[in-house]
Amino acid sequence: MIRKTMTSPTKAQLAFGSAVLLLSLSGLAVYFTIFRLLESEKWLVHTYDVRIALAEVDAAVVRAGRACNGYLTTGNDDFERDFELAVPQVSEDIRHLRELTSDNPRQQYLCSRFEVVASNRLALFRESIDLRKTRPQDDTGQSDIKRRGIPLSADLTSTMQLMRDEEQQRLNIRTQVSRRRFLLVVVLLTAAFILALLLFSVHYRLLSGELEAREQAEHAARVSEESLRRLTGRLLQLQDEERRKFSRELHDSLGQYLAGVKMNLDMFSRAQSDDRLLSEAISLLDQSIAETRTISHLLHPPLLDEAGFSSAATWYLDGFAQRSGIQIRLDFPPEIGRLPRPVELGLFRVLQESLTNIHRHAGSSKAEISMKLSADQVILRVRDHGKGIPRELLESFRRNGANVGIGLAGMRERMRELGGQLEVESSASGTLISVTIPFERSAQPASVSAAG
Repeated sequence: MIRKTMTSPTKAQLAFGSAVLLLSLSGLAVYFTIFRLLESEKWLVHTYDVRIALAEVDAAVVRAGRACNGYLTTGNDDFERDFELAVPQVSEDIRHLRELTSDNPRQQYLCSRFEVVASNRLALFRESIDLRKTRPQDDTGQSDIKRRGIPLSADLTSTMQLMRDEEQQRLNIRTQVSRRRFLLVVVLLTAAFILALLLFSVHYRLLSGELEAREQAEHAARVSEESLRRLTGRLLQLQDEERRKFSRELHDSLGQYLAGVKMNLDMFSRAQSDDRLLSEAISLLDQSIAETRTISHLLHPPLLDEAGFSSAATWYLDGFAQRSGIQIRLDFPPEIGRLPRPVELGLFRVLQESLTNIHRHAGSSKAEISMKLSADQVILRVRDHGKGIPRELLESFRRNGANVGIGLAGMRERMRELGGQLEVESSASGTLISVTIPFERSAQPASVSAAG
């Protein structure tokens, strides 16, 4: 049975997703808790409103009693008017209190009881005022009214106290509920924050590990690529050295042997002038010597070491035009002088490979070669008017140098080795290869004798 293990990116995504989900659920829970907390706060405010209404009812009754006593003492009509104003205010305050306590059956019962007792108490106040108007000296009647009002006053006081106690009890309960909900909000927010912080720290560690692994992989890839480039550059150098050595061997050994054979055959031919086969052998030997010289020069032209890039390029272009039938238009500065040997060799190999590609693939009947020289760099351009490089292959080469053979890849590696740049532009009307190589004037090649 195959057990699937989660990779670091999957774990990081899972930790991040869990943290986001936890924060979302915590936010939802906190929202509902805060909503309930605000509701509790509203009921707290409601309880305070009831207590204020109770105080207003009590104050209205006390105000009516004070106005009644003032009238009984002084007989001033102003106190009577105050009493008449206080009576409907008591009824209005009781009605308002009943509306505020509509959610509490116990308070509704007490409101009804208080309303009845308050009405009886106000009726006694009115009876006392009427008795003062009709019989001002009837102290016995006033005493009887006061005696009947004592239990009503006590009942009003006890009922009011019961209502206050009920509201205080409700206030305590609602305060406790509000405090619990507030603590719940704090606990939820703290727990959610801690858990989210832990999950985000896990996500950060996993992400950091992934980034570190990626950086290590990229570093290893860069080291491998750099090693490959150095290896490629070294192979190109060895190839050039081998070509130079092989060219000299062809020219110095095999070429000399062939030349000696030709001289002997020439002397033998003059002695045996009528030998037709000998003449054919001499002709074939001439062709062998010419071909050997051509191969030697193509591998590594001696002019490149002896006279520099300009002379070697001119010689090579003349021979290439004769062999391929491609018209070459050359635009070189009049006085190039000698360049550093690696630069001259790089320019010649680029020229050689570019013309080979034109002959093999471009299908162009002419080519244009130009060169620009400045104090610190040289630019060589080779243009043809052929069918061009397919766009897919060109894009592939620009990305990673793949699918275009080793010619362009070799040119690019030579330019990298020399610190230069290779640019390839191609369309249906032709291809332009441009190389730019920096150099220092102080880095001149050795003398001609040392170069040889």
